[in-house]
Amino acid sequence: MTKHIDAATLKAWLSEGAEIALLDVREPGQYGARHLFFAVPLPYSRFELGLPALVPNRRTRLVLYDEGDGVAERASLRAEAAGYANVHILHGGAAAWEAAGYTLYAGVNVPSKTFGELIEHECDTPRITCDQFQSMRESGEDFVLVDGRPFAEYEKLNVPGGICCPNGELALRIADIAPDPETRIIVCCAGRTRSIIGAQTLIDLGIENPVAALENGTQGWFLAGFENERGASRRYPAEAARADLNGLRKRVTELAEARGASFVAPGQLTEWLAEETRNTYIFDVRTHEEFAADGVAGSVHAPGGQLVQATDRWVGVKNARLVLVDDDGVRAPMIASWLRQLGHEAHVLEGGVASLAGFELPATGPAVDSGKLKPIAPGELAGLMKGGGVHVIDLRSGMSYRRSHIAGAVWSIRPKLNSVVEDSRHPVVLVADDAAIAALAALDLEEAGAQIAGLLEGGLSDWKAAGLEMAATPDEPGDADCIDFIFHTHGRNQGDAAAARAYLAWEVGLIGQLDEQERGAFAIVPAP
Repeated sequence: MTKHIDAATLKAWLSEGAEIALLDVREPGQYGARHLFFAVPLPYSRFELGLPALVPNRRTRLVLYDEGDGVAERASLRAEAAGYANVHILHGGAAAWEAAGYTLYAGVNVPSKTFGELIEHECDTPRITCDQFQSMRESGEDFVLVDGRPFAEYEKLNVPGGICCPNGELALRIADIAPDPETRIIVCCAGRTRSIIGAQTLIDLGIENPVAALENGTQGWFLAGFENERGASRRYPAEAARADLNGLRKRVTELAEARGASFVAPGQLTEWLAEETRNTYIFDVRTHEEFAADGVAGSVHAPGGQLVQATDRWVGVKNARLVLVDDDGVRAPMIASWLRQLGHEAHVLEGGVASLAGFELPATGPAVDSGKLKPIAPGELAGLMKGGGVHVIDLRSGMSYRRSHIAGAVWSIRPKLNSVVEDSRHPVVLVADDAAIAALAALDLEEAGAQIAGLLEGGLSDWKAAGLEMAATPDEPGDADCIDFIFHTHGRNQGDAAAARAYLAWEVGLIGQLDEQERGAFAIVPAP
């Protein structure tokens, strides 16, 4: 039976040190506008899809919150149906938290981004402005610009000349990127966090090269009047040829242990996985290519740099165990040293991927039957619509619907489906980019009394290919209805100077919003 708790009770629970999963079940736009500091986003539109991976242990104390509009109640029923037996709801939702005198935060990945600002403040991480960097370029100074983001982000937009090397790979590969110890290394990203963490990673390693973060990254670059590069393909070398693996292993082990991470034997991991009262996550922090080649089924691929940058994408339980693996003894300890400072109980598996290979790890995939929806071909749907016999609901993103949709289809999202079908007696045909999202929406529609006719086969692409009628509504759904769109980050990388300035000011201002409890979650330990 789900229990309601008040804000003061939740605030106390968050300091107890026991495992707790605080899930924000509102949609991304609502979460991005204002949310609790320790909340992990899991929108109701995909709730059952993300819950097993974010909260693997079904005995976990689970707290859900919403806008005070009943969505958390609906999500709690889904959680209980999936076997979660310790479910609570924050009474009154986000508004009640604020009314109790606690802070709501804008943005995404807030703990990780706050951590980056704290690192710069506590460690005095060196930085240079974009104007200073341009002067270095013009004077012919010996430097290398390293972009600490994943390749997909880098490829879209980067500071000219940068080489893509995600932060999780820096320790292993920097010797190949900058073999001369006299070469100055500048680390950049789209804004601040990964520039700071990347630069401090190299400083903590103790490399001889002078190192600095490029202040404000690609956003700072265009705000300074310079043009970013698009479509670049420069990447770190595939093999870490020059890396002193023995020396690196010794150094990152020192860093990890100084910050409280432990190195655990496979037997210890076996015992942890058998425990019924704890969550133990197993993350392979290597590259996508490496994980695809020999990743162990049941482990989760979480590239090291991104695991630090966006921990709440993978970890839904505060105070859970995180066990990291690699195949070189460098990357996992380096990331563990950062996660410990972020406040997580991080460990490194001795022997890495090779040791993990003997385990039979439990699957955490969702049990959602998307195959029960009858596929309806575009031509068949067009005929049904012509006869006025169906109600077509488009479940794609609100912004996608604005750009292009089936003429006559209405847009909606799972939390709002009841209002869409209450005036219609016609069977419903769903349009979606993901059949699993449609299957979840169908559950709610059927409970609201709707008859589900099926799912458009091939999605909008097949409808377009058939030459059937399309429409565009640039202003519909309106901004207030697009609760799936994060306006907080919109425009900052598309040349909107005001949006970029606001975003950077938001990052810098995060530290000032922290209360004692939130600041106490971090444990910054200087490198030995």
